[in-house]
Amino acid sequence: MNIDDTLDEAYERLHRTGPEFEGWLTNHGPMAVESMIRRGHARQVHRWLDDYMRRLDDLPRGTSPITADDWRTALGDPRRLGDWLAFFAREMTEQPWPAVLETWWPRLLPGIAAGATHGVIRTGHAVHALLDHEDGPRLAELGQALGYWAARWQQVPFTAPSGTADPASALAAVPRVPDQSAGINHRLDQLTGLAGWPTTLTALRPATDAAQARDLLADLTAAATAHYLPNAHGSAVMLVHAATAPMAVLRTLPALPRDQWVVSLHAAWAASAAVTAAYTPAAPAPRHTLPTAPDSPDEVFARAVRHGDEHVIKLADTCLDVHQRTGDPDALTAVIRATDLIDEL
Repeated sequence: MNIDDTLDEAYERLHRTGPEFEGWLTNHGPMAVESMIRRGHARQVHRWLDDYMRRLDDLPRGTSPITADDWRTALGDPRRLGDWLAFFAREMTEQPWPAVLETWWPRLLPGIAAGATHGVIRTGHAVHALLDHEDGPRLAELGQALGYWAARWQQVPFTAPSGTADPASALAAVPRVPDQSAGINHRLDQLTGLAGWPTTLTALRPATDAAQARDLLADLTAAATAHYLPNAHGSAVMLVHAATAPMAVLRTLPALPRDQWVVSLHAAWAASAAVTAAYTPAAPAPRHTLPTAPDSPDEVFARAVRHGDEHVIKLADTCLDVHQRTGDPDALTAVIRATDLIDEL
């Protein structure tokens, strides 16, 4: 069996389940298996799914069809999740998927915080798979990703950057929300009143064209992985998304019109900064307390797969891309840090 068949089989299994389980937790299965297969671990996928899928809920049913005329009233309504999944299932059969993405990306992008950024992350993995090979299960996966994003659509306040800071400096200057005692919605709600938040968003150096937007997105992803290493104890799971969300946007760019690339950077920067503000601890861990990583990126990813947690696998996928681009060994060490702090599956 080739890797395309394995991914399609995995998608078909997962599409019998919903994008969430236990009320609001995100189904990471499609994202994790796409990473595992692309990184050469197809043989482990079905065994991993056998364990992971025991936690998942059935695919939700719709109650009232969403149309092209009334979609705005359903945007961000998680009670309409089944309706959104059905809507995008139809869209995937009636139009070419790049046309659907071109239409809906700018509509969904202001709500990039959807599902703690998992809407855009799942979309990025689906687009990555479709750019490699187009077939029914992959089209269905993009439909489910977009439907989940639309149902959980949640805005993060953002504005166009106009400063001089590179992504690493801008991310390092992000202030912490004052109350970190509850979940992500409570933390993100504090951003509008957070002193310095508007200045934080505008501090990033702006992109003057699509190519600069792409490069700044890549630099932002690298900065977020570097930030994760000493700060992961703030929330080893949630801080993963400060890196995986901009990576998802970066991977989607080739499927988007170039005139959407700059605003995609703006949204990804706001999402990464928001997660950083919400979960960064009061002080980073001292360097001498941090782990070291093997020299081999393949061994780092294999260790993530053996660990089994879906967040570790997704972070490893992002970190290997960062390491390939930058050569920074800390990108690999961040994965080891995650395996130390997050419980094994």
